[in-house]
Amino acid sequence: MILTLAWRNIWRNPTRSFVVIAAIALGIWAAMFMSGFATGMANSYVDNTIQNILSHVQVHVPEYQEEPNVDLFFTQPEELLASAKKQAAVRGASLRTLVNGMVASSHSSRGVEIRGVIPAQEASVTELEKKMITGSFFGESRKNQILLGKKMAKDLNVKERSKVILTFQDLEGNITAGAFRISGIFESGNTPFDESTVLVKRHDLNRLLLPTDSTRFDSLGVPAGGLLAHELAIMLSQPNQLDTVQNQLKSAWPTLLIQNYRELSPDLRLYESQIQNISLIYLVIILLALIFGIINTMLMAVLERFRELGMLMAVGMNKLRVFTMIMLETLLVTLVGMPVGLLLGHLTIIYFGHQGIDLSAFSSSMQQYGLSEHLYFELEPVAYGQVAVGMLITAILASVYPAWKAIRLRPVEAIRKI
Repeated sequence: MILTLAWRNIWRNPTRSFVVIAAIALGIWAAMFMSGFATGMANSYVDNTIQNILSHVQVHVPEYQEEPNVDLFFTQPEELLASAKKQAAVRGASLRTLVNGMVASSHSSRGVEIRGVIPAQEASVTELEKKMITGSFFGESRKNQILLGKKMAKDLNVKERSKVILTFQDLEGNITAGAFRISGIFESGNTPFDESTVLVKRHDLNRLLLPTDSTRFDSLGVPAGGLLAHELAIMLSQPNQLDTVQNQLKSAWPTLLIQNYRELSPDLRLYESQIQNISLIYLVIILLALIFGIINTMLMAVLERFRELGMLMAVGMNKLRVFTMIMLETLLVTLVGMPVGLLLGHLTIIYFGHQGIDLSAFSSSMQQYGLSEHLYFELEPVAYGQVAVGMLITAILASVYPAWKAIRLRPVEAIRKI
């Protein structure tokens, strides 16, 4: 009977009830919208860093992480590459020759990391081939091609087909230099990376790193094939197999340092671990604002019905039933508005998850933090449960004060109230 009475009481003033239902639905939608936006932003940073800079797994000689010297290279790079490619979850793997040096034009110079790559291998682990804004990703077979980031090209005042000079230390500790022609300029979406990294072909870089006399290769420990490799980058087609692939490689190559992207970049691990917390923060803030609106509306409903509530208590309805009736009214209104809000939020997440939201107007600021110009909303399934539970708790808390106010009435005074 109390449930029926509470339901009928809601629709005695349909305008007020619809306002509360709309407020609840919009509050839930806003919480899901902001959570989806924040999660999409966090995932954009993580995905961009993995695809353009780190990859899922990196392999080095242990000492290389402490001091990245040119003589800390793999002794069996091709065997290591073949071992990685055997893993079913591996999408691609790329051996890289890494050198710290200087790049100079007639206008300026700056310190850079020089990344020597085999184009086909590198294209399997990064998205840089798709990020070329001019020129090509090592399109022709000519020697000494180089790829620069857009920001670096601007600082050096160069363009496609311009010539730059790379200067670095070779394997014997001598300063060496080579002239390279720009075959393409890329924009990865991560300004710090674009400002600090250049790409050349491994063969061209190794030709400058190694002595011209090949008979000295053995004394320097140069691996078979005559190509140095300081890093193996691995991308997975099944990221959920990350731990499995890493452990299998550690078993096969126990003397090497094999790290996943979370170990290489603790800030990525922080971003991933805080995604659910971000959703909770937005949910709590919006529900705190919503709770006061519900309290205000339900309190008005109670105050308008002083005489009615007094009459009910005078004819025998005890305080517990009155308290329960007011709480049920609040819960029923919430149960009507909550599915509407969840549906609106879900449709919004699906739409912006496919279409994305264009933030190109803020592209320069976004790229400073490694974020994409287009953000695609994402929301963990657990967030839907958090929203539903949070809304029910909010409704219960919001109903306590109006219900308490109702049972504080004195029936005689309430009946006389005009």
